[in-house]
Amino acid sequence: MPRSRFCFVCALLGAAAAFVLYLAAPPAARAQAPAKPVSFINDVAPLLKEACFGCHGTKNPKGKFSMTTFENLLKGGTKEGPIVAGKPDESYFVDVLKATDKQMMPPKESGGPLKPEKLALIERWIKEGAKLDADVVATADLSRELRKRWVPPTPWAAYPFPVVVNSLAFTPDGKKVVAGGHHELTVWDAATGKLEKRVYVRNRRALAMAFLPDGKLVVAGGRPGEEGDVCVYDLDGGTPKDVDGVKVYDGVKDPKVLVKRLLECDDEVLALAVSADGKKLASAGCDRVVNVWNLADGLDKAKVEQTFENHADWVFGLAFSPDGKFLLTSSRDKTAKVWNLEAKESMLTFPDHQNTVYAVAFKPDGKTAFSVGEDKQVRSWNATGDAVKQIRATGGHGQAVLKLIYHPKQAVLITCGADNSVRTWNADSGAALKTFSGHTDHVFAIAVSPEGDLVASGAWNGEVKIWKLDGTAVQTFNASPGLKK
Repeated sequence: MPRSRFCFVCALLGAAAAFVLYLAAPPAARAQAPAKPVSFINDVAPLLKEACFGCHGTKNPKGKFSMTTFENLLKGGTKEGPIVAGKPDESYFVDVLKATDKQMMPPKESGGPLKPEKLALIERWIKEGAKLDADVVATADLSRELRKRWVPPTPWAAYPFPVVVNSLAFTPDGKKVVAGGHHELTVWDAATGKLEKRVYVRNRRALAMAFLPDGKLVVAGGRPGEEGDVCVYDLDGGTPKDVDGVKVYDGVKDPKVLVKRLLECDDEVLALAVSADGKKLASAGCDRVVNVWNLADGLDKAKVEQTFENHADWVFGLAFSPDGKFLLTSSRDKTAKVWNLEAKESMLTFPDHQNTVYAVAFKPDGKTAFSVGEDKQVRSWNATGDAVKQIRATGGHGQAVLKLIYHPKQAVLITCGADNSVRTWNADSGAALKTFSGHTDHVFAIAVSPEGDLVASGAWNGEVKIWKLDGTAVQTFNASPGLKK
């Protein structure tokens, strides 16, 4: 027994010593499992989208080299066949990625060369045969393929920092306020400031929202430079989870909550408008495209009845005329325009802001338009006739005016801006009425209740205020769930 026990202990000691020597050995000396092959769609395509699609996209690609499909990537542009399968050292594509002279790609003004580990991944993919994943078609749009595979994160249970409030909307009964959060919509009691619902959504930022006549909420937003969408949600749909007394809805996968995805595009959607009769919906954004849907037969039969580009830059604002026959648009191209929806043509261009125009509104008579922007002015101008003419320009905001809405019951304009204020104006005379003071950061969003008795405003620091129309604040809360003060 003593001898057997001695041998067993020796064996254990020997095994331990061998294990210690194994750990001490350099990595190259250890046995390694074969490396997993590089996936084009999961590993390489995201790098190309990040570093290359900006200059080598579908519109006017540099060197006639579009990289937005696998087929085009292998085809090349003015330099054909830039990738030689199995031979990274003979691939022109790798040469320009490694270049340090004027051939360097991406160029310095576009971010400069790739990090060594990213370049090594592309070289390895080429060395392994430059293969395309079996579940991807060579002609498929790579941006869309990447979007299909992207999974939105679950919003924080408690926000570690304030969320910017880019958009707000009162519910049709005027009792709740919906705010855009980080990959979610949050619903708050307007009287108490209590959080009642959280609706998880795909878009990172909700940049515009509006209720339809049937009570469903249309939301526009996306992820900057990644994707944009227009979705319709039923805020009472599905079966919510109860989390600490708050109802949590799945607006990503539950079809009873996310009832319709009307639009999917390559960059954020910035603006929405619903016609007075609820039969038309318009959207626009970073791609400059304005889409107009016909909703007369219901969401199930919603269809795009026209699409147009009438601006040279991002479109920030939209507004239907009261009769739904015309559409106001405003843009970073420093203009506001009137589009004739029946004739499908541009009617008037208002250039007087000479700077970015963020928002527009129609007067109920349909003859006068209002616009605001970076120039700090509230401007009115004729929206009909053969020639555009400014009626009035009114100052008051100390910084850019970011949003503008027309009161549903009175001849009153409501604006908000980067000077941390909300203001009201007489729509007939242009006279300043009230200044709503109290915000400590830029005010990005405003909404007015259906009856017009309450105004909601949201700021960069997450703060939401509910006001009476006379400027009296009746409630304040931060639209960042669980945020510690």
